[in-house]
Amino acid sequence: MQRIGLYGGSFDPVHLGHLLVAGAALEELQLDRLLLIPAARSPFKPSQEPAPANLRVRMLRLAFAGWDRCVVDLQEIERGGVSYTVDTLQAVRERHPAAELFYLIGGDHLPALPRWREAQTLCRLAEFVAVPRPGQPVLSPPAGFRVRALRGFPLALSSSEVRQRVRAGQCQCLAPLVPPAVEEVIRNNALYL
Repeated sequence: MQRIGLYGGSFDPVHLGHLLVAGAALEELQLDRLLLIPAARSPFKPSQEPAPANLRVRMLRLAFAGWDRCVVDLQEIERGGVSYTVDTLQAVRERHPAAELFYLIGGDHLPALPRWREAQTLCRLAEFVAVPRPGQPVLSPPAGFRVRALRGFPLALSSSEVRQRVRAGQCQCLAPLVPPAVEEVIRNNALYL
């Protein structure tokens, strides 16, 4: 049975923390494939306008170049509008009816899972994999959801922190935060200024 992970998010921009989580998921979950799914618009950030989709996709592809088990999946961007996890999981289930699906989720989002769109359908479609936040315990899973915690590589870094540091002019060198090719896209397109 094929094991497929789904790693969704704004990836605005993709950073080294994302790469560490992807590496840990591939290893710990023994995934055959990890789908990297950039959101058209996050339901958690309705007022935040992300960088243009084509640039976020380009940065994602550059960051994961050479990762043969990682695939950038554009379904949420192509669908447009607010990206809901249930729609994404149903689409992947249709393409891979016999696969075992694992959905990566920030550990701090676990308590809200029962309030996500079509929560009862979600808990049947995939096992959720809680990505711990550094210094925070993984919370108990909500009733009805299959949840396991990812053990490795938590890093205290977020896309919003990268954007804030670029805006504030605090990042003369982004190399400790993002892959070099992503830094080049950010600088060449004057993103987050």
